[in-house]
Amino acid sequence: MRNVMAIAGKELRAYFHSPIAYLVMTVWSLLCGYLFYVYTQAYAAASIRREMSGASMPFPTINDFIIRSMLQGFLMVVLLFLIPLITMRLYSEEKKTGTIELLLTSPVSDLQIILGKYVGALALYATLIALTFLYLGLLFIYGNPDAKPLLANVLGLFLYGGALLALGMWISTFTKNQIIAGVVAMVLFLILFVLNWPSQITFNPFTQVLSYLSLGSHLDNFAKGVIDLPDVVYYLSAIVLGLFLTARSVDALKGRP
Repeated sequence: MRNVMAIAGKELRAYFHSPIAYLVMTVWSLLCGYLFYVYTQAYAAASIRREMSGASMPFPTINDFIIRSMLQGFLMVVLLFLIPLITMRLYSEEKKTGTIELLLTSPVSDLQIILGKYVGALALYATLIALTFLYLGLLFIYGNPDAKPLLANVLGLFLYGGALLALGMWISTFTKNQIIAGVVAMVLFLILFVLNWPSQITFNPFTQVLSYLSLGSHLDNFAKGVIDLPDVVYYLSAIVLGLFLTARSVDALKGRP
């Protein structure tokens, strides 16, 4: 475990010694801030109009109108483009700089290296989620959102990003060009994200399978504040699959059968 954390720390420092971490955090913070402003302004305006009209119709909660719209409606799509920026360097940079041979022949096991790189990338992603709380925390100061659905939203977003990170790391083992690794990861993520679209047009066993395989469809229950075991299992399975494929790809780099 100590080797894993040492490698994770090295990877995290490498992110902050390059423009990647600052670029990703800046883009994420600006988008979060803009969306938070837009949705809070819209919610406040809608609340005022409702009070002035004296309407007694049910009104969306802060969780549904602001938090759910931010986390599920837009930011989950943004991650399809930001996470490849995090994962594209994990193995591609090692291959480009020629340090991959030293890495593969080091006394540290392949699994420890893979887990260390993954934990380092996951720590940077956790920083993005923490930045989101800087905005959402204001809702608890000036409003009264429900904390439990928010925690479910955050857990879903964390698992969703964790799956993308694992798959993106696998893609980075195939090339020494970080740009290619990033673009291929984006394409793969987009394909996995839109797999549920055919089920919205026609519903049959085939489209049902595609919908289950879609990365985005499993966030629905989390967005509603429901932690459903099949959704958790899906994302954990995607993470394990990404790590397994990465291990097999690393074995191939060593010339193992």
